[in-house]
Amino acid sequence: MAVRGPSMSPTVRDGDVLLVRFGAAPAPGDVVLVRWSQRPEQLSVKRAVRADGAGWWVLGDNPDGSTDSRTLGPANVVGVASGRMWPRPGRLRS
Repeated sequence: MAVRGPSMSPTVRDGDVLLVRFGAAPAPGDVVLVRWSQRPEQLSVKRAVRADGAGWWVLGDNPDGSTDSRTLGPANVVGVASGRMWPRPGRLRS
């Protein structure tokens, strides 16, 4: 999964390629791949904050450059990012 945009900077940057485990159960603090019912065609990378009755409350690590649950409400998590493959391979920090 290639990241586009500044919403998760500095943890994940525009152009980073992430390894995503689709269908994995998220935990608070995980970097996750989400979809919102208002934007079903869009996938976004965010930080899982807490489970919500309608999905997960998620936020970008860069609050000034992120559209997230503060605007769109709970999101549906479709996968959990387990690491960065490129350009700096490694695990993602919580």
